[in-house]
Amino acid sequence: MKRMQKFIMRPDRFWMQKLCIAGLALLLFACSAARMGYNNGELVSYWWLDSYVDFENDQKPWVKQHISTLFDWHRKTQLRDYVQFVSRIQHRDLSTARPADLLNDYNEGKARILRIADRAAPELADLALSLTPAQIANVEQKFTRNSNKFRKEYLSGDTDERQKFRYRKMMKQAEYWFGNFDRDQEIRLRALSDARPLNNEMLLAERLQRQQELLALLRKIHAERPSRNEAAAMIRKYITDTVDRFGDPERQKFAEASNQANAALVAQMMRMATPEQRRHFVNTLQDWIGDFNRLSAQARS
Repeated sequence: MKRMQKFIMRPDRFWMQKLCIAGLALLLFACSAARMGYNNGELVSYWWLDSYVDFENDQKPWVKQHISTLFDWHRKTQLRDYVQFVSRIQHRDLSTARPADLLNDYNEGKARILRIADRAAPELADLALSLTPAQIANVEQKFTRNSNKFRKEYLSGDTDERQKFRYRKMMKQAEYWFGNFDRDQEIRLRALSDARPLNNEMLLAERLQRQQELLALLRKIHAERPSRNEAAAMIRKYITDTVDRFGDPERQKFAEASNQANAALVAQMMRMATPEQRRHFVNTLQDWIGDFNRLSAQARS
């Protein structure tokens, strides 16, 4: 558990980060909190969401209860499936890993995250219906700060500097799963990393659109006061549109190419892994399986 916690608290999270749905669902059921194995996850989720909204006193109790309800549901109904999913990956022959297998893992993981978002939609509707104009403005200000940070980290320097920055983040993630790499492995991984599509300007544009669409949705809900079910349907549509990249074919094509290149990189990483690195990978996954099993057993009746 300690190794998992140390890893997930880093700003650079591994492939599960790619599965997280941006927007309000992400705020309420934060991926970092979920990946903590629920060790203080409910509290972390609340703090994260409060950092965007700044809750009023009358909102705090029921928001905490909604988060607790979601975590209870997840412990009781999802974690055993996660054990099976991770166990299947753990027993894979890394020497024959194929990009197609990893893309299938990605799609399966994505479906599990969408299941969380769908389950959370009614609670998210309650939250959206409760927000004041000032709180929506707080969300907008937080988005602005986050985007400014993104610009500073991802849009500075020339192409080579951006490639180096991305490679270093990738290697930190890889070391969590496999341990240390030798110089020859690093050279090969750097080439595969640089071969991935790079368009940080497009990523920023997509981020900004997600933010603006969400703000528009929150303002629409505040103005029109729909029913809880209607608001939940609006939130589900936003999530679907986000996953579909709002129908932008250029972004969809870039995302598909990125996923394929990431899968090729990880498949090669698995195939080149030494026996020691493979043991590290298996043991790390076993830590997750153990956590999932314990947490599932602790589910409240």
